[in-house]
Amino acid sequence: MKIERTKNASRNIVFGIIQKIYTLAVPFLMRTLMIYFMGVQYLGLNSLFTSILQVLNLTELGVGSAMVYSMYKPIAEDDKEKICQLMRLYRTYYRVIGLVIAVIGCILIPFIPNLIAEDSLVTLPSELNVYVLYVLNLAATVLTYWLFAYKNCLLNAHQRNDVVSKISIITTTIQYGLQIVAICAFKDYYIYVIVMLVTQALTNVVTAFVATKMYPDYKPVGKLPRDDVKGINRRIRDLFTSKIGSVVVGSADTIVISAFLGLTMLAIYQNYYYILTAVIGVISIIFQACTAGIGNSIIVETKEKNFNDLKKFTFIMAWIVGFCTCCLLCLYQPFMQIWVGEELMLGFLAVIFFCIYFYVQEFNNLLNLYKDASGMWHEDRFRPLVVALANLAMNLITVNFWGIYGVLASTFVATLLIGMPWLLHNLFTVIFDKSHLKPYLLTLIVYTIVTVAVCALTYLICYFIPIQNEWAVFFVRLAICIVVPNVIFFIIYSRRKEFKEALQLANRMTKGKIKFLRKYEHLPQAASAGERVVMDSKKVQIEENRKDDQE
Repeated sequence: MKIERTKNASRNIVFGIIQKIYTLAVPFLMRTLMIYFMGVQYLGLNSLFTSILQVLNLTELGVGSAMVYSMYKPIAEDDKEKICQLMRLYRTYYRVIGLVIAVIGCILIPFIPNLIAEDSLVTLPSELNVYVLYVLNLAATVLTYWLFAYKNCLLNAHQRNDVVSKISIITTTIQYGLQIVAICAFKDYYIYVIVMLVTQALTNVVTAFVATKMYPDYKPVGKLPRDDVKGINRRIRDLFTSKIGSVVVGSADTIVISAFLGLTMLAIYQNYYYILTAVIGVISIIFQACTAGIGNSIIVETKEKNFNDLKKFTFIMAWIVGFCTCCLLCLYQPFMQIWVGEELMLGFLAVIFFCIYFYVQEFNNLLNLYKDASGMWHEDRFRPLVVALANLAMNLITVNFWGIYGVLASTFVATLLIGMPWLLHNLFTVIFDKSHLKPYLLTLIVYTIVTVAVCALTYLICYFIPIQNEWAVFFVRLAICIVVPNVIFFIIYSRRKEFKEALQLANRMTKGKIKFLRKYEHLPQAASAGERVVMDSKKVQIEENRKDDQE
């Protein structure tokens, strides 16, 4: 089972990273083309519609996560009948959700102009009709639920995200190619949105076809027992507040900036945020690929083994996120100057805030990964809502006197001061021993201090290099960021137990193909549940033998 979890995780990571890099590089090209061929306000408008539809997606209520979690056990037991029953329930829920989103979305149509600052609304091109564009974006969202969306649960629950990645690469290639033509040749935003709608439908159809071919025995038939439906509905209710929290935190900033500061400022903010989410997206693939495996481990392994895994993943995150934070701090402004020019740049304080947000968000994502993998939604049901409301309240207050900086600060302050302490308490109450919380917090503090020191040192080295050419500045700083943080991290962390365990994990995921990693193949690990039973029985036997000898 452990070998299978590692195999699936490594396969999902490889194809997930390929897909993520691809789906970040090409949209980056399109953002650039849109800025130079159509204007920066189009980017702001596109971001606004995306955020509105994310709010509408609250209707999903976390159904997908609850259904996939419900499939873990029947898949492990090869209970085909129950899997088919779950698929039927999933299909019913998604049809209803699509209808509700369509109805609520139509009700919101008259209020769309109120979410755009008046000066931005006046300067929009006359040929653009915000109502028509909104309806097209709404239709693309509704289609994601109506066209065989329930088939995705089979691939996700079987840890075959690599299949989803392959399909996505093919369909998005078609989408991006046609959208680039729409931008460069026709300069028509309507065609751009229509292409997105059509390819979304194509993705769902192809995914459903492949899932059916891979798992022909699974069909949406049968009726799930009432008690099972009640359990799933209870998980969905618990997930609702989590869904609200993630959507409000993710979308409130965009909507507040659009309403108070205008589409141009929103586009500038989104350019910075796009780079940030690109880095977050690549890192998240590594941990998302391990979600099902972690969920399985939490069920079958001991608390000690799972806590040891958490420390290992925290160490890996500390190194990766620390390195990425250094890169963002030193490379953000040179890159933005090359990409969009000084007139579309924010001040360096915004860069610092983005780096803090990135660091806090990544560790919060790791903790949320354990929450989702364990199905700990009921115990954590109020936290995301409180964090989201605090973030929204601070946004509305600080945007009036601190502008874009107030919006940025509100997000990471709410997460750092309210969300993470609360989540840590829940995790170390339900999944891990409470006695491990204090040592874990001290470990997080040590990692943070090291990261801050390394970032400061790396930035000072970059700052005092006398280079004027913007391209030279970027590449020299890039070389410094690659070398300096990683060398320091190696010097500081190489003697830690987690360092060796991380290399051992890398060796398993690469199947021993990297010679350097092979020497870490047989490191001692925390005992699994089965191993502990054997060890305990041996201890009892040894103790009995010792007593017999004494007698």
